[in-house]
Amino acid sequence: MLENLNGLAEEARGWRRHLHAHPELQFVETETARFVADKLRSFGLEPTCGLGGTGVVAVIEGSGAPGKSIGLRCELDALPIEEQTNAAHASKTSGVMHACGHDGHMAMLLGAAKTLAAARDFPGRVVVIFQPAEEFGGGGEKMIADGLFESFACDEVFGVHNMPGIEPGKIAGVPGPVMAAARAWDLRIEGKGAHAGWPHTGIDGIAVAMDFVNACNAIVAREIDPIAAVVISPTQIHAGNNYNVIPQSVHLGGTIRTLSDAAMADVIERMQRLARGLAISKNCEIGLEIQSGYPVTVNHDAQLAAALSAARTAFGDAAIEENCAPKMGTEDFSYMLNARPGAYLFLGSGDVAPLHNPAYDFPDAILERGIGLWLALARARTAA
Repeated sequence: MLENLNGLAEEARGWRRHLHAHPELQFVETETARFVADKLRSFGLEPTCGLGGTGVVAVIEGSGAPGKSIGLRCELDALPIEEQTNAAHASKTSGVMHACGHDGHMAMLLGAAKTLAAARDFPGRVVVIFQPAEEFGGGGEKMIADGLFESFACDEVFGVHNMPGIEPGKIAGVPGPVMAAARAWDLRIEGKGAHAGWPHTGIDGIAVAMDFVNACNAIVAREIDPIAAVVISPTQIHAGNNYNVIPQSVHLGGTIRTLSDAAMADVIERMQRLARGLAISKNCEIGLEIQSGYPVTVNHDAQLAAALSAARTAFGDAAIEENCAPKMGTEDFSYMLNARPGAYLFLGSGDVAPLHNPAYDFPDAILERGIGLWLALARARTAA
C-alpha cells in the first residue's frame, strides 16, 4: 500500500485548477511550462526547459542504489474550444480550454515528482517529462528530435490518460495497439459553376463530394476486413455562399483512423484511387491531399504487464479495469513508445462529459489515485 496522499492531492487540486484557468495552445505553453518548472525547482529539482519547443524535463535521482531510469510523461497543451463548464476555475482565455484533462495530468505528475524528490526511496532514477503539443503538432516527436532520450536516458517510458466511461480511479491497460493512427485529409474539387436552375450546364462539385463520402463509407463497409478497426470521417465541407448558384469549387476535409499502419496505407491508396476515378467519371479536377499524422500507439507487452502488476500491488485487484478496448483517438506518445519500451494506461474519470467537449472538467477526486499510480510505477520499474 502507498503512503497517505490526501494532503498532497489537495495541494495538487490547487495546481490543477490554476492550470485549468490559464490554458495555452500547442507550442505556446510558455506560462504553463514556467509554472511547472517553478514547482519542480521548489521540490529541489533542476528542470531543463525548451525541449521540443516548450517541454520541461527534470531528473529525480534515487537512493543511489543501481536501478533503471524510468520516464514518466504528461502533456502541457490545451485545446481551441470555448469552455462551457461554468466552474469557478473556468478558463480565463477565450476560445481555449483544458478539455482533455492535461491540467489534471500535470498536477498528478507534479504530485508524484514532489513525493519522489523528498523520499528518494527508489533505486536508479526517474525522469519526469512535461511534453508540449500533444493535441496538434507532435510535440513528443519534436522532443525526441531535440535529443530527449540522449540527454535523459530512459530504459522505459510510461504515459497515463484519464478516461471518461471507466469507473473513477480504476486503471486499465490494453495489450498491443491502444490508440489509433490518424491522418487528416483534404479533397479539393474544381467543377464548373452554374445557375442552380440549370444544373446541366455546370459540373456540381457538391454532388461529387457526396459521391466521395458515400464511396468512402463503402471502402470501410465493403473493401476493408471487417475485423480491422478503420474509420473515415468527413468533418468539414466548404462550398458556395448563394442559394441559386452551383459553386465552382468545393473543399471537403476529414480524418482517417486505424489501429494498424498497414491498414492506414491501404485506406490511403483506396481513397486516392477513388479521387482519381471520380475526376475522370465526373469530368472535373480533384486533388486529394493526405497530411502527415501520428502513428498507432502500441503498448509493449512486458512493460504493460509490469505496470498493471505494480498497480495491483499498490491498490488491489479491484482497482484494475479488466475490460478495456483500444480507442480510436490518437496520441503522440506513440513516438515515445516507438523509441523506448513502455506502456500507456488509462485512469478512469467516471461519468463526466466526453474528452474534447466544452463541458469537460477533469475530476479532482481521481488526483490522489493518479499520483499514487505514478509513484507505484516509478518505484516498481526502477527496481525491476
